[in-house]
Formats: sequence, structure tokens, C-alpha cells
Amino acid sequence: MFRQLVLLFLMTALIGDSGRALASGYSKPSLTEYQILRKIPRARLRALIGNSIPDKDGFVGTNARAGQWIEAGTQRGSCRTVIYGVVADDLAMADDAWRGVEAAFSRQLEDGRFEANVRPNGASAKPFGAAVETSYFFLQEVGRMVLIIRESPHESHFRSRLAVLEPKIRRGMAFVDSGYETIIEKSTHSVNRIVIAAKAFGLCGLVLKDQHLIATSRRLVAHALKQRDEEGVFIEKGGRDSSYNVVSILFGQCLALYLPIPEFEAALPKAVAWQLTKVRENGQVDVTGNTRTGVGKEISYFGDPKVVNYGEVVQALTLYGLVKRDKAALAAAERAFEYWKSDRQ
Repeated sequence: MFRQLVLLFLMTALIGDSGRALASGYSKPSLTEYQILRKIPRARLRALIGNSIPDKDGFVGTNARAGQWIEAGTQRGSCRTVIYGVVADDLAMADDAWRGVEAAFSRQLEDGRFEANVRPNGASAKPFGAAVETSYFFLQEVGRMVLIIRESPHESHFRSRLAVLEPKIRRGMAFVDSGYETIIEKSTHSVNRIVIAAKAFGLCGLVLKDQHLIATSRRLVAHALKQRDEEGVFIEKGGRDSSYNVVSILFGQCLALYLPIPEFEAALPKAVAWQLTKVRENGQVDVTGNTRTGVGKEISYFGDPKVVNYGEVVQALTLYGLVKRDKAALAAAERAFEYWKSDRQ
């Protein structure tokens, strides 16, 4: 009964404010992302995007786990916690999480890239291509954070900090832009990264009012859309992956809330339809045939086998379900969330 009530809440909360249904193809969302996130129950939102509290050094994610600075990309978690604080009207939490943003930008070099040290697996983000990638992994969430703050009633609370941030974002994106060909070369086999890079260019382009960055975002989206199979599933290392397919859905859908991308909107239903077939009745995500996660084919920085990212599965299907008023996506998100929650207990 509780699951049905949550699903009903998610559907009616959005529909009640929407004023009109979204048409097929592209139609400007009737709600901003800030307003959409406000429709998600707080406990759910906290579990999905608000768990990265910076440690005493301002580190989150891999940096915090390693107990030292490794690279910038992992600091994106602090941006998500700022977002949660803004959406939940918890400015104390947002201010605390901001330390993670500052920790990253304090390590920005003159050319816009970020300091990097050796990862626990022996690799490094110091080489040019890897430096570009870790930069856009961080900056894509910085751009989202800034836009959500601007949409919220709390913009004045952050105004001076946002002004300080803008030239740093501009320098960082100039560095990422200098590596455009590297992004295409190194990330086409893992198309979710192309979509993540597109989000960085698009959202930071909107923050900076930079038409070149926005145009580059569209180029990357067009490239990503070519990396799908005959049924519209995003290809990861030559096949399908039930975790990384939702990354493309999630980050692309987030970008589309701010930037009209009708061709990406048109591609989403098929990618989502396949994803729904992978969420079992008990909420477990089926990994059969995956090319990357849940089957021991890839390991993390710390040597752990990569598994399904349930947080991103639930986020992707919830956001899609709310924006498109898709009951099946919301129901699958609810099942996956309950499975994820029980698996962590």
C-alpha cells in the first residue's frame, strides 16, 4: 500500500501543477528542475542525491575514501548535496556541502584543469585526456547546481559565491573544450560519458551565456545518438548495460530540462522502454548480458567489481516518469528504490 501511495503522490503532485500535458517530441517542461525535485519526498531525494557530506578536508567520494586528493570528478557529490540543501530549504547543509566545491576549485590550475594524483588502481587523471574527463565529470554537476540555485528562492544567499565561481567555471570549460576531440576519441565506446560531457557543455554554457559551449553540447548529443543499437538502447563497449544505459537517460533528460533537444527527447522512449524490461518485479535490476556492470567485467578505482548504480536507476526513471507523466517508469523506479533500500539494510 505504501508503494502505491508514493507512486500516486509523485504522479498527482506533478500533474496538479503542470497546467498542460507535455506533447510528443519536444515541449518546454512546465516545471523547472527545482520545482520537479521539490515534488519528490524528502527522504527519497536525500537518499538519491544528498549523501555526500565533505570530510574535514572538503573531500567527498573517492577522495574521501582514499583520505587524500586524487582528482576533481569525484567532488561532484558535494554539488548534489548543495542541491539537496537548496531544494529542502536546508541552507546549513548546503553551506557545509559547499566546502567540497571550494576544495575542488582550490586545486584548479591556471589552464583550467585540476590537480590530480595517482588513483588506488595505479591510473591517474594527470594525462590530458583523463584530465579533460575528470574536469567535465565535476563541471557538469557544478553547472546543474548553479542553475538550480538560480531557479530557487535562495539565489541571494549564494549570490556572492556564484559570482566568484563563474570565471572558474569559464576557465574549466575552456580546458574541457580544448579536449573535444579527445572526448570523442576516448569516450565513444562508453556513450554515457559523451552525454555527461554534453551536459557539462550545455549547463555551463547556460550559466555563462556562452553560445559556443551550448553549440558544442548539441554536437555531442548528436554524436551520442549515433551510438545506439537497432532498438534504441545506448551502446556501452559494444553492447547493452542496464546500469550505464540509465546514465545516458538521466544526464540527457537533465540537460533537456534546460536546453531544447527534440532529437534526444524523441530517442528517450525506446531507451527507457528497454530499461523497464530490466527492472524485475522485486525491483532488482537484471544484469544478464551486461557489458560493464554486475558481471565482473570492470573494476572500480579501489578494485571492487562495478555493480548497478541503483541511485542513478531510480533518479533516471523518476525524472523521466515525472516529466513525461509515465506511470510505468515511476512504478519501476519505486520497485528499484525499495529493492535498493532493503539491500542496503
